[in-house]
Amino acid sequence: MKIGITGATGQLGRLVVNKLKDKVPADSLVALVRSTEKASDLGIEAREADYEKPETLNRALEGIDTLLLISGSEVGRRAAQHFNVTDAAKKAGVKWIVYTSILHADTSSISLAEEHRATEADLKNSGIPYTLLRNGWYTENYTGSIPGALAGGAFIGSAGEGRISGAARADYAEAAVAVLTGEGHKGKVYELAGDEAFTLSDLAAEISRQSGKDIPYKNLPKADYAAALTSFGLPEGLAQAIAGWDVAASNGALYDDSRQLSKLIGHPTTPMKATVAEALKGTANAG
Repeated sequence: MKIGITGATGQLGRLVVNKLKDKVPADSLVALVRSTEKASDLGIEAREADYEKPETLNRALEGIDTLLLISGSEVGRRAAQHFNVTDAAKKAGVKWIVYTSILHADTSSISLAEEHRATEADLKNSGIPYTLLRNGWYTENYTGSIPGALAGGAFIGSAGEGRISGAARADYAEAAVAVLTGEGHKGKVYELAGDEAFTLSDLAAEISRQSGKDIPYKNLPKADYAAALTSFGLPEGLAQAIAGWDVAASNGALYDDSRQLSKLIGHPTTPMKATVAEALKGTANAG
């Protein structure tokens, strides 16, 4: 059986590939990537698969039995890109697609959910058996801002006291591997989130505790947070989107207490404090 992994050179994709290699023979894995050169260190077969170029997808998916479709990174273009992959998978005779969606995609107020809803609908219409991994927020989405918080003396956002059920990226990668190598997952929808929810005030307090610096959480109106992100060099559209995601989080969009993720991986999810420690270690090394 051949397992194809799209986005295999991305942060999630690399984790999935490395964890899969511990479970199945490397020659049963295929990295489906835009640049095969970037995949040369993965230790598995790599095929060019560009979401925007259906002809590459048709070739890349030949002989693939199971496909892990890791959602693309180009917000606003992903629904069409994912459709290209699903369409090519149908033509190639792929027998099962596992897709990384977003937490509570069917009801989420987060703008990102719109494209995921479209892809989920395409999967249902494809006739190919599928599994939905509705991933919650990576804790790293927030700990990536730690260097800026340390430099600026505050952690800023627009999430208010919204509880965020974050988990480490590695937890979500492990869940994908558990599904890809397990039994009884076809047709299932998994709402995946961390065991312990935290607010951004909790996160700031943990950063303060571990760094020895006073880093308070400063909650900003959406427009002010977007303006701050723009001043840091983010494109206007992306800054507005990130601020909007935080506002959605303030209303509970990133909270889930079903613990389906820890059940799937067989152990508790990575605590927020551990991801903070990892980020601070990286900051120290970079310094």
